[in-house]
Amino acid sequence: MEPDMENLIPSKGILKNEELKKYIFETSAYPREHEELKKLREATVHKYGNLVTKIIYQQSTLFALSLCFDPTKIHFTYQGILILTNKRYLCLIMCRSEMEVPVDEGHFLSMLLKMMNAKNTLELGVFTGYSLLTTALALPEDGRITAIDIDKESYEMGLEFIKNAGVDHKINFIQSDGLQALDKLLSENPKPEFDFAFVDADKPNYVHALERLMKLVKVGGIIAFDNTLWFGFVAEEEETVPVHLRVNRKALMELNKRLASDPRIEISQVSIGDGVTLCRRLV
Repeated sequence: MEPDMENLIPSKGILKNEELKKYIFETSAYPREHEELKKLREATVHKYGNLVTKIIYQQSTLFALSLCFDPTKIHFTYQGILILTNKRYLCLIMCRSEMEVPVDEGHFLSMLLKMMNAKNTLELGVFTGYSLLTTALALPEDGRITAIDIDKESYEMGLEFIKNAGVDHKINFIQSDGLQALDKLLSENPKPEFDFAFVDADKPNYVHALERLMKLVKVGGIIAFDNTLWFGFVAEEEETVPVHLRVNRKALMELNKRLASDPRIEISQVSIGDGVTLCRRLV
C-alpha cells in the first residue's frame, strides 16, 4: 500500500487552493517582483529543487545513498534535506527551497517596512536571502540590517543577487547560532536599537528569541515571526499531522498562546504565506 503523499509533504503555506494561489502570484506578486529577487528565487529552486517527493522502496541497506544515518531514529538529514525511513524503506526528500518566504509575503514585508520608515532591522534566519534582499530593497540608502544564520554557504549563494541589486552595503551578516548572536548583541549594546526584527529560524527557539528581541527592538518596533500557522496544522489534531512536522507544530502553538497573552505587545496574526505574526512592542 502506497503512503498518502499529500499528507507526508503538504504544500507550503496555508492557502490550499492552488488556482487561487496562482492567481494571486501571477496577478499581483510576480509582476512587481524585483528582477534580482526573481533571479534569486529561481536560483534557489535550481540549487535546492522544487518541493517534490522521491520514494524508493528497497529491502536492502541504505549503502547506495552514502548519507549520515542514525539508526536510532526514523529520519536522517543530509545538507538540510530531511529523509524519512521505515522498515522497507521509504525515502522522503523535502527540498530546502521551500525555506524561503513566498513572493506575496515578501511584498507584504516590504510595504510594512516602508510604512514604518524602518532604518535598522534584524533578521534571524537567512537561508539564501530572499527576505533579506526584500528588506534591503525596502530600507533607505542609509538603512542597516543585521542578518544572522549559521549557514554561510546558502547566504553566499544569494549574495551575488544582493550585490547586483546594489544593496549589499546595508547588510552585516553574522555566521552564528541565533540565540548566541542575540546574546552577544545584548552584551555589546543593551539599549534597544532595532525598528524591526524578522524571525524565520529554528521554531522551538522562537519563544527564547522573543525574550531577547524584546530587549533589542525599540518600543513601538515590530517583531515578525514567520510560519506561525505551520501548514495550517496548528488547527488540526496531532494524530492527523505528519510525525516529522509535530515538534515544530507544538513549538509554534506554544508560541502563539504566549504571544496572545503577553501584555508587553499587541499582535496581529496575518494569514499570508505560512502565517506571519506581527508583535508591536508596547513597553
